Amino acid sequence: MSNNNNEDLFADAARQVLADQCTPQAVRAIENAGNAAPQAQALWEQLEATGLADAMLGEEQGGAGLGLQDLFGVLAQCGAHALPLPLADTMVARALLARAGMDAPRSRIVLAQATSAADGGVSAPLVRDARVAQSALVQRGDEWRLLDLSSARLSPQAQALDAGVQWSADHWHSAPPLALPAGTDARTLQAAVVAAQMAGALQAVFDRTLQYANERQQFGRPIGKFQAIQHQLAVMSEHVFAARMAAQLACSGPGVKVARLRVATGKARCSQAALAVSETAHAIHGAIGFTEEYDLQLFTRRLHAWRQTAGSEGYWQGVAGEALLDAEGMTLDVIRRITDVETA
Repeated sequence: MSNNNNEDLFADAARQVLADQCTPQAVRAIENAGNAAPQAQALWEQLEATGLADAMLGEEQGGAGLGLQDLFGVLAQCGAHALPLPLADTMVARALLARAGMDAPRSRIVLAQATSAADGGVSAPLVRDARVAQSALVQRGDEWRLLDLSSARLSPQAQALDAGVQWSADHWHSAPPLALPAGTDARTLQAAVVAAQMAGALQAVFDRTLQYANERQQFGRPIGKFQAIQHQLAVMSEHVFAARMAAQLACSGPGVKVARLRVATGKARCSQAALAVSETAHAIHGAIGFTEEYDLQLFTRRLHAWRQTAGSEGYWQGVAGEALLDAEGMTLDVIRRITDVETA
């Protein structure tokens, strides 16, 4: 069950730090220089000081014993401020490492899914935020290992902070395997935390677009007074709030345990909203919205990247469809499995 007091407390802490330290200027500096940006270390130190990175650890381990459902507000704030550091992955990774009886490094960790490479090593074709992390918690099949990114070979990807990552066979086998519960799945966990961040970014895009529509004058009045723009904003708001509710379902569960069917629903809905909301936001902003200097692209660019992270809407709709076809009984029973969540 969710503890609303803890959720509000940590979400407020995240909001204060990010509003002060994660400015659009800082985001750009980190995107340009990665780990070498002074803003990256300064921002991370502030996040560590609040205890956010350890929030999912038990109290005996210096954490707060919270689950993803308690930290939904924190994850949404990460998206709402276009955080260019892997706080969400680090929180989950540290919790998983604790469950495996291993002390987590006091550094930034990303989640990665890998396959076997021809030389006996492992390859992760796309690792989000790899260039601003020090370690990767890697799943290959049923095996999990914590690997140092400094020992890997990184190749560029479309987003500046992402990378394709390869480790040699020696590096893979020298890392001890982790004993995690059967069924622990990197894709599902990452989809849950990405959905929450998308919910925050979608809200930020809507808020910025609404403000722009109320300020931009055309024919002697704000463009937000025109019925066509009002209709577009109304449709945007429907996507934003539906996505937020679906993302909350994705994160509903104790600790790092999430329900795959709820994650499928949440990630699919958020990915669907990412396209519609970004498209409408840029349409309302006009040409200025596409410029590098304008802050809107910091959020819409991330929404497009996150849409594909851990599976697009097509992938997760397929997961939900299979669950529906395999279910016994009424379709309503499947819907209840997704939506019936205990609350405090």
